[in-house]
Amino acid sequence: MHVTNGLHAFIWRNPAANNCNTYLIDGSKKTVIDPGHLNYFAHVDEGLADLELSLDKIDLVITTHGHPDHIEAAQQFEKPTLFAMNQGEHTFIKNIAGNYFKIPEPDFFLGEGDLTIGDNTFQVIVTPGHSPGSVCLYWPEQKILFTGDVIFNRGIGRTDLPGGDSKLLKESIKSISKLDVEYLLPGHGEIVVGAEAVQANFQMVEDYWFNYL
Repeated sequence: MHVTNGLHAFIWRNPAANNCNTYLIDGSKKTVIDPGHLNYFAHVDEGLADLELSLDKIDLVITTHGHPDHIEAAQQFEKPTLFAMNQGEHTFIKNIAGNYFKIPEPDFFLGEGDLTIGDNTFQVIVTPGHSPGSVCLYWPEQKILFTGDVIFNRGIGRTDLPGGDSKLLKESIKSISKLDVEYLLPGHGEIVVGAEAVQANFQMVEDYWFNYL
């Protein structure tokens, strides 16, 4: 689905199987965020094909964190497509994954601060809690926030997996709630559109879900 200028979303809506939402930034450098599970990649592949894009036209793949439902299909992309994630997250996930699933070697790491991809500049925000090296990606020009599994539409990422930390997740959510956001793009579930709706969602999460963290 077309979200706004230069942005497409491939929303996972199958309730029978776990997979993440995947996003395409369609700028001078084409970037895929969170390609998802390998065995559920067909919906992304088909979505790209509808936009007349093949995998070899993607310049960069980014994962917000290293859980298999977000990172596994990164192996579908071959060089010269680049791959990036947070360094601490890469080390953590590689150590616990073993031979369970393949972890690509990043071409560069995502740390706190500005990230320029082609003609677009983003802010990488390290947001631990759901996982130790989770990152959110903020696009100030478009007021877009990619949140991975930090916060959803009326929900939050779980903290009972290895490396999860409820206190850190609270702090991460509070931090990103201060951003000027008109599109909140979560790792699962529906997109939140409109500045008032985004702020209402942050408030609902704080009022309700923080009681359980």
